[in-house]
Amino acid sequence: MSTESASTAITRNQVDLLDFIDWSGVECLNQNTSHSVVNALKQGYREDEGLKLESDADEQLLICIPFTQVIKLHSMLIIGPEEDGPRTVKLFANKEHMGFSNVSDYPPSDTVVFTPEHLKGKPVALKYVKFQSVRSLTIFIEENQEGADITQVQKIVLYGSTVETTDMKGLKKIEDH
Repeated sequence: MSTESASTAITRNQVDLLDFIDWSGVECLNQNTSHSVVNALKQGYREDEGLKLESDADEQLLICIPFTQVIKLHSMLIIGPEEDGPRTVKLFANKEHMGFSNVSDYPPSDTVVFTPEHLKGKPVALKYVKFQSVRSLTIFIEENQEGADITQVQKIVLYGSTVETTDMKGLKKIEDH
């Protein structure tokens, strides 16, 4: 199998992880309550160009997304305006209860610099090895494209796969004869 077909095979098995988000635990710090994270993440809302996630006091946003099962994260898509869309985005796997006060205390699992081309709908491949067993993802939008006071995000899509787990209770012990 050539390298090219191997990478295509990996990509082909990736799905939108929307169905595996634990909505009761999703939170976003520094969001404008009139333009909340649901607008960028939820099916139907994120397809509506009139709805968006917007930062409040400054350009930074801190989004925590727990999953209902363990996932492997492969890539992500963020759509936003060319001027106010996210630029530097730091991703943290399995780091819950992060705030603006401690987000710089931890090394990110990956850092992505989004270009205006990405914000028009080009997915970004992540360091796949760093996201093999993810229970929650924290997305820290550190700055936007042009240093504006408000960051806007129209759509966030996470692509990956679920981790197949073995149900140990379902296995029967083999008796020695």
